[in-house]
Amino acid sequence: MKTSLAATAIALFGTAALAQDMTPSITASDQSVSNGVVSAESVTAPANGWMVVHRTDSEMAPGPVVGYAPLRMGENDDVLAILQEDVASGDMLMLMVHSEEGGMETGVFEYTLGATEDGPIRVNDELVTAIVTAE
Repeated sequence: MKTSLAATAIALFGTAALAQDMTPSITASDQSVSNGVVSAESVTAPANGWMVVHRTDSEMAPGPVVGYAPLRMGENDDVLAILQEDVASGDMLMLMVHSEEGGMETGVFEYTLGATEDGPIRVNDELVTAIVTAE
């Protein structure tokens, strides 16, 4: 019986730790995008989804999508998104965690600004983002 309780405690602790580690997050720094790519050092996704690159400005509102990259559930390191438009030095980009839910096809990014397909993930009603300035 002690072994069962210990195994149960370990299983519960492991599950709690896993759930805690799955809190969506994104870490990125200002960077050169002269090669047509923007990257995040790490992205944590609660399920398979997308790192989406939006234009933004000093008001910090997400603007048009200029790139995206697939994410696996869990920790993703060195996530690279190919930019679909020119981004000039000084432009601000918002990297955001999006889901893979609600679209017509799995593995196809279907979001358009304001849509629900493959839409943004929120934590406590806040978007999960990192702002970078192109150098």
